[in-house]
Amino acid sequence: MPRKKILFLCTHNSCRSQMAEGLANHLLGAGFEAHSAGTEATRVNPLAIKVLAEIGIDISGHRSKTLDEFDGESFDYVVTLCGDANEKCPLYIGSTQRSHHGFDDPSRCVGSEEEVLPQYRRVRDEIKSWVLQCFGGNA
Repeated sequence: MPRKKILFLCTHNSCRSQMAEGLANHLLGAGFEAHSAGTEATRVNPLAIKVLAEIGIDISGHRSKTLDEFDGESFDYVVTLCGDANEKCPLYIGSTQRSHHGFDDPSRCVGSEEEVLPQYRRVRDEIKSWVLQCFGGNA
């Protein structure tokens, strides 16, 4: 049976979409293949890497990608995780299920690492629960 392909989209492909990709690939097993991209490429947020490492998921080798890198590829699911990506995401034709589920952007939090890490953990845990709820039954 072919693997279901998921594309997570966010503006900068640095935090939420990277966490979603890492979580989905770790949690959903061999039946799924997750990717992420942004409307702009930046860098993978070091605190996103850190909070996933805390739960045993290594995304340190990830890089920020734009949607252009996936031009011509087909996905079973395309999920936007922020309003900007939802507005700028192109229409996917065919069997693609397109949906939007917004999460707070922890990279907008101001303060020391110690002060903002709880927000990164909260968003990580929200994305984890959502991924399992939405895709876990299909694994």
